Amino acid sequence: MADLTDHGPNPYVLDIEDATLTNPNFRSTLWTGKFLQLTVMAIPVGGDIGLEIHPEHDQFLRIEQGTGRVEMGPAQHEITFTAEVSPDWVIFVPAGTWHNIINTGGVELKLYTLYGPPDHLPGTVHATQHDAQTDPNED
Repeated sequence: MADLTDHGPNPYVLDIEDATLTNPNFRSTLWTGKFLQLTVMAIPVGGDIGLEIHPEHDQFLRIEQGTGRVEMGPAQHEITFTAEVSPDWVIFVPAGTWHNIINTGGVELKLYTLYGPPDHLPGTVHATQHDAQTDPNED
């Protein structure tokens, strides 16, 4: 199993596919730098990331396992873009865009994401989506 601790802001290399596929947590932060952050996520069957917006950063996500539906739009109640995703697909979320990814398949949806500036405290681990939603350090 990959080392799922935050190694930033030190130089770091890893097998991102292995880290993503072996991550058991809803979110594990693997690297936090001054301007960039890497997290891996495991979304349970029928679950989702949760509709959210990041006003100050673009986001890149790559699917390693499972299938899902991406939803994006300019407002929380105005989703104007949807797409189906599966392994090896990437998703680009522009800053200021509401977005969600829903696991529509029969296995955990495993993905990694890069964004800048960092969105979570260094070393953040959320075992479940509930942990992420109730974390006082998350907005």
